[in-house]
Amino acid sequence: MLCYKITDEVMKMTNGEFIEVIKALSDRTRLDILQIISKSGTICACQILDKLQISQGTLSHHMKVLVNLNLVSVEKDGKWCHYSLVRENICDIAHFIQDICSSYKPTDCCKNCC
Repeated sequence: MLCYKITDEVMKMTNGEFIEVIKALSDRTRLDILQIISKSGTICACQILDKLQISQGTLSHHMKVLVNLNLVSVEKDGKWCHYSLVRENICDIAHFIQDICSSYKPTDCCKNCC
């Protein structure tokens, strides 16, 4: 488990931004896509399609959401798109949650985390 030291400088995400991200990640397919990209580093859309066995249109819809939230970056190569995580923004999600947890005493929450 990763643990982040939270300071006021690190906290970048607003409550509204967090809500939008969590809404997007509450979709099973988008969460699966993030996990696939995370394990691959950079991956071609065709490989994501093979792993999830979804249509091109469905993948495009989900990728548009993830790219618009800046959780995933895209590089176009001819007709194919290659995706990778925007890791610092994924970490911002962890920071946001850790900040909520850090308001408790370590014995109440996250004592094994930090």
